[in-house]
Amino acid sequence: MISYPAKLNLAQTPTPLHKLARLSAKMAGPRIWIKRDDLTGCLTSGNKVRKLEFLLAEAVANGCDTIITSGGVQSNHCRAVAVLGAQLGLRVHLLLRSDIEPAPVGNLLLDQLVGATISHYSQDEFKQLDGLFAHWQTHYAQQGAKPFSIPTGGSNGTGVWGYIAAAEELKADFVRENISPSTIVHATGSGGTQAGLIVGCKIHNMPVQIEAYAVCDNVAYFDRKVRDDLRQWQEQFAPDMALDSLSINTNDQFVGPDYGVAPPEVFDTIKELAALEGVILDPVYTGKAFHGMLEGIRQGNYDKDSDIIFLHTGGLFGLLAQQDRLNF
Repeated sequence: MISYPAKLNLAQTPTPLHKLARLSAKMAGPRIWIKRDDLTGCLTSGNKVRKLEFLLAEAVANGCDTIITSGGVQSNHCRAVAVLGAQLGLRVHLLLRSDIEPAPVGNLLLDQLVGATISHYSQDEFKQLDGLFAHWQTHYAQQGAKPFSIPTGGSNGTGVWGYIAAAEELKADFVRENISPSTIVHATGSGGTQAGLIVGCKIHNMPVQIEAYAVCDNVAYFDRKVRDDLRQWQEQFAPDMALDSLSINTNDQFVGPDYGVAPPEVFDTIKELAALEGVILDPVYTGKAFHGMLEGIRQGNYDKDSDIIFLHTGGLFGLLAQQDRLNF
């Protein structure tokens, strides 16, 4: 049995797992279940808080008082860090990539509301992200603060623990519901949730495939990124565990025009699920992945599955920033 590192209790867990009965009947494929990690909190909604329970525990244990992190202008991760920083009494500095002209809506509005310091950078400037982190680390250290940097999405060796713990929770869900799903589907953007689920299923002896739908980049990128996160985790916490044989399954066919930009059919899927089941997806992450999963069901890719699990990783506030695309 593994030994978890210290964590802060910041997420509302365990989150519910329930069947999407009406959608399952309509699709006439496997039974579709949804793991509601959009319910990990109100302002801290989504998958990021599971990782931050471990990352912020590390920061607090090291006596840090300032958190620096990065993401897109509507980053769910940055919003979660900003909110949790306010709750813990930590200064938070967000380095945001301004893919579009920033407007105080959605996640960005909440970042501002909870008092985070925000620096906006162009896409070209963001290519030098390591240098930006180093600059602000030095800046705060010279002011007498003790900064702690968290990478985009909270995806590193420590962050992997968030979804190792979630995999253990899912195992208990499956026992309670008396199901043996062969596939867990989720959206992947920075790779940390994907890495945690993959190694978590190995650790907790769960014979289930993790299928991640990319919302940016491509299969080769995620193969490198997930293996890098797993390598960091192994070196820090489990040097004797063999991980090279773990399978990384990423589908990059539903990325759409760009990160944060979804085609009309994704918004149609968002509206369909909301009206049919009362579950809200977002156009940046979960909408793309859920749409991809439904297309896979239509194409017969999951015909061997009796049950399929969709991990809802949150993102509601990002939808509110693109509400004009819903075309009501």
